[in-house]
Amino acid sequence: MKKKKLPPFDRYAHYFRAVQSPEADCQFISDSYKELRGHRPHDLREDFCAAFALCCAWTRRNRHNRSIGIDLDQEPISYGQTHYLPKLRPEQRKRVRILNGSVLTAKVPHVDVVIAFNFSFCIFKSRLLLRRYFKSVHKGLRQDGLFILDAFGGSDTQEANEEKSKIGNFFYYWEQGSFEPITNEAMFHIHFKRKGERKREKVFSYDWRLWTIAEIRETLHEAGFRRTHVYWEGTTRSGGGNGKFKRTEVGEECYGWVAYLVAEK
Repeated sequence: MKKKKLPPFDRYAHYFRAVQSPEADCQFISDSYKELRGHRPHDLREDFCAAFALCCAWTRRNRHNRSIGIDLDQEPISYGQTHYLPKLRPEQRKRVRILNGSVLTAKVPHVDVVIAFNFSFCIFKSRLLLRRYFKSVHKGLRQDGLFILDAFGGSDTQEANEEKSKIGNFFYYWEQGSFEPITNEAMFHIHFKRKGERKREKVFSYDWRLWTIAEIRETLHEAGFRRTHVYWEGTTRSGGGNGKFKRTEVGEECYGWVAYLVAEK
């Protein structure tokens, strides 16, 4: 029997399957806003939007929803324009606006919610630059707007390590290549391996500073946000994350954690 040939490797499609969950993210955004503001948001800005799958999901879920995505890298934007945007109806596409530019300087209309997911704000390594970014977000929100971002940490992030997960017909690897305890800077890599192929190394790489929740909240307040909330992920019986987040002021000691932070203008 002739061996079945694999389709060409698509790094953004693999990233989507391994890392992203736009529908769940959109539900969390909408529910959090409703919890804190009493009604649903409609205008969303996604910073570091990459291929902007979330922008498309947000616009698709409600006929009143509009989205703006901002990213410095044209390559993932072009991918989204080719693969995700065409899946929307023509009327929905009109409510998606994507900008190739800096989240620090882009001039866009005020929105209900700004998000920075997948720990993307960690590219800002100094408190000064992080505060500048948070101030630009604050300025871009309506008076009752929210800023939602995610963070991660735990003892496993203090050393080099690698996690391997099976996602459908391929393996996904999340590697922390290094950690510098004086600066809290770390290198991360994503690898993939399909059956019958060699492991594809460093398909995506990230040079970040790991910010603690305390540092993020303090900087948000310095940038003008009047109140912040932490939504902590629950755990399964086996000790892993269960994907359900609850507002709390008490975390949990663990090897690895993920949390959302929600800041009120």
